[in-house]
Amino acid sequence: MKARALVGVAAATAMTLLSVAPAHAATTISQGHVDAVDVDWTGSALTLDLRDGTVTPAVDRNPADVVLNAVSASKTTVPSSSAYAFLGTPGSAVWILPQTQVSNIVWPGINTEGVPTGALQGNAVNVRLVSVTGPADVSVYTSSSLGSPTVWFDSGNGLPDNRSFAINTHAHANWAFEAAGTYTVVFEATATTAAGAPVTTGQKTYTFTVQP
Repeated sequence: MKARALVGVAAATAMTLLSVAPAHAATTISQGHVDAVDVDWTGSALTLDLRDGTVTPAVDRNPADVVLNAVSASKTTVPSSSAYAFLGTPGSAVWILPQTQVSNIVWPGINTEGVPTGALQGNAVNVRLVSVTGPADVSVYTSSSLGSPTVWFDSGNGLPDNRSFAINTHAHANWAFEAAGTYTVVFEATATTAAGAPVTTGQKTYTFTVQP
């Protein structure tokens, strides 16, 4: 009986340890190239993951298992031009993961190169910014020395925001955060197959940490 009791105690202890064991640690990326929104077609399903190019070979990761960290060096100020009013008051702080790669800052892109020609109607994918939770607004935009910025997504003017991307696209933009802190950002990709069936990746959650 004592042996059985000891076995029972040991089993209960093991179960307790398993129940309180912490979840596996997230992969934190603070610099280098990632395709944050990486849309692929498996032949039967549309998928959305994060393509981590900071390791060799590059790997696909579940966005929920990654923290993208905007380091202090990404902090800058809102330009004085009214075209950038969506970022906040001119001269106020804003943290930008830039459109053009900068050393020691994470460089997130959007990639649909994993979708073959002819698989989807219009050879296009719709990317939706579903929601943003955090201390301030988030926007994704391109900029050019020749003209005003083109805003792809902006939580400051209401969500969801939708943007269509052609397949075989690999593009980069500025990812702007208007305050330091932690942000939860939810994306979803949808399309229609060549046969006319709607498909979705489901909503995927991304975490960004922005350092003061």
